[in-house]
Amino acid sequence: MHTATALLPDFLVRIDSPIGRIEVTSDGSSVTSLSIERASALPLDGIPERSTPVLDRAVEQLHEYFAGTRTDFDLPVSLAGTEFQKAVWQELVELPFGGVVSYGEIGSATGRATAGRAVGGAVGANPIPIIVPCHRVLASDGRITGYSGGNGIPTKVWLLDHEGIAHK
Repeated sequence: MHTATALLPDFLVRIDSPIGRIEVTSDGSSVTSLSIERASALPLDGIPERSTPVLDRAVEQLHEYFAGTRTDFDLPVSLAGTEFQKAVWQELVELPFGGVVSYGEIGSATGRATAGRAVGGAVGANPIPIIVPCHRVLASDGRITGYSGGNGIPTKVWLLDHEGIAHK
């Protein structure tokens, strides 16, 4: 989840969605963050919108995703994090629409099979949820163990149901 910092984004747009307002930022060439409204607020509420072609494409693709006509995103993203976080996020990027993976499977794929807690931390720190689909990560038995975007677990349930992903 993106949090406001002293550095404001170069570009910012907001859209309405079935899971609440969404705020997407960009450096002008890539998407740099996506935040889902929590308690009627976004991290950069009050900052004026300023779009750019990559954000125009992101808005179009997000509308298509929520309408059920898009199953993958074709957008450049810039993911700032540790090497381990980036490895986890790369596993998420490769996960197809309707696909699911466990924390343990991501740990194995990144060479840290016993690092479930670290994987969970990296998944939760994903700065571009939905586009980098962290909602597709479940416990090995299909349980939802948490979600840091939007209103938390109800937001994750909506996204999973939208994609037809079974969960407990």
